[in-house]
Amino acid sequence: MRTCQKANPAYFLALLLLFWPGVSQAADIKERTLRFAFVQNIDNHWGAGAQKFADIVEKKSGGKIKVRLFPGGTLGGDIQTISSLQGGTLDMSMMGLGVLVGVNKEFVLFDLPFLFNDAKEADAALDGSLGKRLMDTLPAKGLIGLSYWEHGFRSLTNSRRPVAKWEDISGLKIRTIQAPLYLDMFNTFGANAVPMPLPELYTALETKTVDGQENPLVSIESSKFFEVQKHLSTTRHVYNPLIVLFSKRVWDRLSEDERQLLLEAANEVKPEQRQVSRDLEAKVLGTLKGHGMVVTELSEAERERMREKVKPVTEKYEKEVGETLVKELYAEIAKVRGQK
Repeated sequence: MRTCQKANPAYFLALLLLFWPGVSQAADIKERTLRFAFVQNIDNHWGAGAQKFADIVEKKSGGKIKVRLFPGGTLGGDIQTISSLQGGTLDMSMMGLGVLVGVNKEFVLFDLPFLFNDAKEADAALDGSLGKRLMDTLPAKGLIGLSYWEHGFRSLTNSRRPVAKWEDISGLKIRTIQAPLYLDMFNTFGANAVPMPLPELYTALETKTVDGQENPLVSIESSKFFEVQKHLSTTRHVYNPLIVLFSKRVWDRLSEDERQLLLEAANEVKPEQRQVSRDLEAKVLGTLKGHGMVVTELSEAERERMREKVKPVTEKYEKEVGETLVKELYAEIAKVRGQK
């Protein structure tokens, strides 16, 4: 008569580690804290995405990886942040693509004036082969792209007068992000464009160092620009994606399982962060009116006039990028428009 041997726990644990990847992955995740810095405030769509990312990473890592958020430009503006990522002194950030033109000029594609009519067109271009191809150029520059989130359509504010047509911009001193296209665009409208890091902007508006600025509506509200700006015009002149970035120097020190976890978390957040952005935008115009801003809602006809005015700027940057990528971008947009 055969006797049943007592099961060996170590044997079954070995089988579990061999055939269940989740357990072996957990063994490759170390205790660490990642610093995630960005220029916008915490109480908007940037902060919502960052916090959700931090929560998912902590959960997926079994509490081993914690993400510490540094909002509001506390660790510097976008240009300084890029340098910190490349040097490995900062782990993570997110920013609009326009400030990455110094890293790769092709990122200017998504900032072309009046390029997208709506967010659906932008999603298709970003989530397709073109968006991936641009992201794949980053490791050679010391950066890793994790995902494309959303900042939104930019609109114009100022403290001097309503802007109902592009001629009204003439003579205004307008702060822009630190990217050549924005300077060219607003100078073409007759403004005096001033590049400036976002953390310096509120004070510059308050002291009348600049007359106005341009940002998505949600950021205008969360940054409290309504306290120092009277007039808002819904120009929607540029759509800004957000790119979630990681330092390649730090990335190279992570295990493959840690990298996969971070990529999955960033892409899991993407649809929710975009939806938060769009839900907030739908509500915030009324909020800004309630704060006393005088809102001028531009017609599509006036936006078309503005598009024509800055067409030389668009053509200049299309030429710099090259015909192949430009054609691919417009083909993606045309495909979406054909489905509507």
